[in-house]
Amino acid sequence: MEIYSQAHVCQCLSRLANGRRDCVVTVYGDRRKTGMQFVEEVICLARGLLELGIKPGDVVSISALNSDLYLQWMLAITYVGGIAAPLNYRWSLEEAKSAMEVAQPVLLVTDSSPGFWHSTFSIDSVPSLRWHVVIDIPAEANNAGTILATELLKKPTGRAVDLDFHWAPEGAAVICFTSGTTGKPKGAAISHSAIIVQSLAKIAIVRYDEDDVYLHTAPLCHIGGISSAMAMLMAGGCHVILPKFEAKLACEAIREHLVTSIITVPTMMADLISFNRMNFTSENLDSVRKILNGGGGLSVELIKDAIKLFPRATLLSAYGMTEAASSLTFMTLYDPTKENPWQHEQDIKRSDISSQGGVCVGKPAPHIEIRVRSEESADTGRILMRGPHAMLHYWGQSPSSNLNPASEGWLDTGDIGQIDCHGNLWLNGRAKDRIKTGGENVYPEEVEGVISQHPGISRIVVVGVPNSRLSEMVVGCIQLKDGWKWTELSSKHSTQDKGHYLSSDIIRQFCKEQNLTGFKIPRSFILWKNDFPVTTTGKLRRDHIRAEVVSQMEFLPSKL
Repeated sequence: MEIYSQAHVCQCLSRLANGRRDCVVTVYGDRRKTGMQFVEEVICLARGLLELGIKPGDVVSISALNSDLYLQWMLAITYVGGIAAPLNYRWSLEEAKSAMEVAQPVLLVTDSSPGFWHSTFSIDSVPSLRWHVVIDIPAEANNAGTILATELLKKPTGRAVDLDFHWAPEGAAVICFTSGTTGKPKGAAISHSAIIVQSLAKIAIVRYDEDDVYLHTAPLCHIGGISSAMAMLMAGGCHVILPKFEAKLACEAIREHLVTSIITVPTMMADLISFNRMNFTSENLDSVRKILNGGGGLSVELIKDAIKLFPRATLLSAYGMTEAASSLTFMTLYDPTKENPWQHEQDIKRSDISSQGGVCVGKPAPHIEIRVRSEESADTGRILMRGPHAMLHYWGQSPSSNLNPASEGWLDTGDIGQIDCHGNLWLNGRAKDRIKTGGENVYPEEVEGVISQHPGISRIVVVGVPNSRLSEMVVGCIQLKDGWKWTELSSKHSTQDKGHYLSSDIIRQFCKEQNLTGFKIPRSFILWKNDFPVTTTGKLRRDHIRAEVVSQMEFLPSKL
């Protein structure tokens, strides 16, 4: 039949069952599974789901910490034509209910971890739910009513090939919820093809293979964790799985299992560096060969520290979004196997737009189309994407509502940027974060990129706040590096020990020396003492910072 030529995420199981049948492919605590054992358990669970009554197109939600069972459930759901809808275990109960109102799952799978929303959840509170499975309770436990154990669902079978794949309508495989930096999270419906194309892109760019030992540092409820896990399943490597990321446990796992590949976001990398600096000052993690960073760019300082900790690793960065099934572009930051490990820096500096601000995020992955729809200038505009990696639509919405009707199927990323003559994409910032000051557009990331180069600045976040004269005023929220102090004295009166002091005037003068346009330079600065708020995926909560700044406006000095 024609349908068997379609992509299906469970096609990776054939390789595991045959080429990796006797090799360990999952490690979770003391539990080890070979390729054949892992595949057999997926098939047994899939049979159990069919007997339970799961039909193609049914949605099954999962809220649990990472485990080998989580991976099995994701695959078994899609095997029988179901659609997996991972839910963030760190959500509040109301957020989880809101997501389930969108997804309409018939089955909820949770674990027995205490302290999360699902530990106090009642199936009666979501009308669409018919069953509730607790993923890690023993089969001997009380399974009365609608609460079941995974082991009781599994139906042993003599041959894994006896059960054929099924597809959901539209080829949907996953409903992945955005992290929701503003407003309620939306569920992006992602197809089998999108996940596979994305995974193949990672295999091609990061060069995952069956010799890799991959440490799961990202939660499987997020698209980055899902797509990287899928890439490693397709490559046939070994999965070392921790319930959740903790720097201490991650470092111990890397050393114990000789982990070769990890993915990070900047906060994870900073935690790994900080932990090792305090505990293993003379020891590095030289088994790691591949690191893919997403969720925001690494600072120059973090890159240099990462190279010291992982001296044999190729360090790459990715730019993407949930709606793209993960990564749109990739860029190699450091490659120790090359004669010039920092080649990317020279390429960026030779770019025709390297002096115009913005952040270079590299080139599109294979089979991913990106273009810029110009707005106010010939080069800068909205970043659009198109290709088999793109989501089908937001769950519950028609596909046409997510596309620009004038752009022939191109999906608007919500980002502003431009493409240089070498094909590199440069980000200026989020369209929704654009600051309109005195009739001019300012993108926070551009200003942050300049100010962060000052040796006394640890972190800088730029926001726009309402202003009666300018419409919006540019404000910089800064954190200082150790050994630096803030003074309100003007630069004329702060020359003593100037190398260890910063003030508003000093930073503004630095911006001018870096050729930052005058209207882009913050008119006020706030010394930010707490951590900047982020989402569960490490994305900056700029809206929260903006609200806090607005609440402090009466204390800000006027620089108009």
